[in-house]
Amino acid sequence: MNRLIGKVPLISFFISLAISLLISPALMSQKTSGIIEYEVRMDVHRRIPAEREEMKAMIPQFRSDNYQLFFNETESLYKIIIDEEAEATQQGGGRRMMFRMPGMETHLEKTSRIRTVQQEFMGKKYLIEDTLNIAPWKIGSEQMEISGYLCQMAYYTDSSNAENIQEITAWFALQLPPFNGPESYASLPGTILALDINNGERVFIARKIEFKTLQKQDIKKPDKGEKISREKFTAMMREQMEKMRNQGGGGFRRFN
Repeated sequence: MNRLIGKVPLISFFISLAISLLISPALMSQKTSGIIEYEVRMDVHRRIPAEREEMKAMIPQFRSDNYQLFFNETESLYKIIIDEEAEATQQGGGRRMMFRMPGMETHLEKTSRIRTVQQEFMGKKYLIEDTLNIAPWKIGSEQMEISGYLCQMAYYTDSSNAENIQEITAWFALQLPPFNGPESYASLPGTILALDINNGERVFIARKIEFKTLQKQDIKKPDKGEKISREKFTAMMREQMEKMRNQGGGGFRRFN
């Protein structure tokens, strides 16, 4: 992460913060609605179990995908950008295995913190609705400039899943609206423009920010799929992964 984004001095962050507090309400209102495009890079090899080490020779180590976050003052929608042409080129370029990311959309109602996730699993769509919890963020002392915005570091350890404890580091811009970020990482007092999970296992970086008025269909909450609780969906995934391991398919750690 540090190699991709340059650091800035601590004093610069506080100067920028002081200036942002003086920005007129009219100017701030222009930045409450728009689209952020994230590049997400995943180290696939780190998800391969030790007993399936031979798979590394068949799978490229890194995979990059692009996602969009549509947001306004009251809600947000995060979803992948499907590049059919690029995937066809990758899949036709050799014998190495390629994996398509499962389709997923995450919608958040900011006031109620109601989160609705539409997720594909084994060719079927599911709807998962729950409440977004406020993560136990700690504010760090480092800053980075990302896409023209001075960002503050925040971090915490996600131990909600004992089988997959994750170290989360985020960089958020106080100049941009709160409760915005990729996936379900949206509980900071500014917009998250970069995110690092497990020291490079997955890295999210905002590459493009466009402020504009969104249409209703741009940020529509997903409503197609079988409704299921988060607990039941997680149990179903674990059961399927166990079946794959028993059949010699290996299996990967969860994406979310």
